[in-house]
Amino acid sequence: MSAPTQKNSPAFFAVIVLLVIMSVGPVILMFVNSFKLDVDIISGTSGLIFMPTIQNYETALCDVLWYEPEPLDFCALKFGGAFKNSLIIALISTALTLVIGSMAAYALVRFRFMGRDTVSATTLMVRMVPPAVLLVPVFGLWNNEFCLDRDGLIGGAIRDMFGGRGDVCLAGTHTGIIVIYVAMNLPFVIWILQSFIVQVPRSLEEAARVDGAGPFQVFFKVVLPLIKPGLAAAAIFTFRIAWNEYLLASALSDRNTKTVPILIVNNMSEFNVEWGVIMATGMLLAIPPIIFTLFASRQIITGMTAGAVKG
Repeated sequence: MSAPTQKNSPAFFAVIVLLVIMSVGPVILMFVNSFKLDVDIISGTSGLIFMPTIQNYETALCDVLWYEPEPLDFCALKFGGAFKNSLIIALISTALTLVIGSMAAYALVRFRFMGRDTVSATTLMVRMVPPAVLLVPVFGLWNNEFCLDRDGLIGGAIRDMFGGRGDVCLAGTHTGIIVIYVAMNLPFVIWILQSFIVQVPRSLEEAARVDGAGPFQVFFKVVLPLIKPGLAAAAIFTFRIAWNEYLLASALSDRNTKTVPILIVNNMSEFNVEWGVIMATGMLLAIPPIIFTLFASRQIITGMTAGAVKG
């Protein structure tokens, strides 16, 4: 038998250091470059010795600052509005995905019906479909099929109340992007929550029913508190995907509903790339997922370790 691998060997620590550098290195580089001027970033000779500036952050946050930055003549980068859109879309889609996904996972685990095993097995397969495959059909449906005619009763009332011209469609709205994100992340949430619901003892649910609790009371007051680690893990992955997704959002959003990833890409052109502003915007984009992860870190670690054990 071969000798067991020593975790305190130099090779082990070398691998750990290399993984940490690969993970944290790009973030540190982006953070440092966000305080550089474009000329310092492009030259590559300044390194860590440069004159730091907050000009890039002032340019990115020009529409939410209480003062007008001196070197900026016109505020073309509307980060505040894009950040608000990203926050609305990510939070609402995550909440809806967790509620619907937890109910669906509970039904697949606890109820017996025809095709249950098939539905359970295909949920993860559906999640493997790349978003690029959904782009063309979703764009067509959101712009044509799921529209309210402006001459109709409901469409006309919406147009009279909120203004605008043309038909009322899902494309270009927060609702349209949220619906596709919920549909895209729902299979993964159902799949991951099933392993946690299986571990909930049936005796607890039966005891709650004996005490007079209804089906929804059993689900929300007994089952959900016991699967908080799974909900936290699923929430982090769902929020991250909805926060960083670009392809579908770029096709379904307009100038009023564009998200931060779209704003970053639109800031790049063939003749001019403001690297400093892109780095600053990227750092601002990374803050909400980091905060979200820090708040749920304990639940995520517990959820990942518990989800790896088959009950």
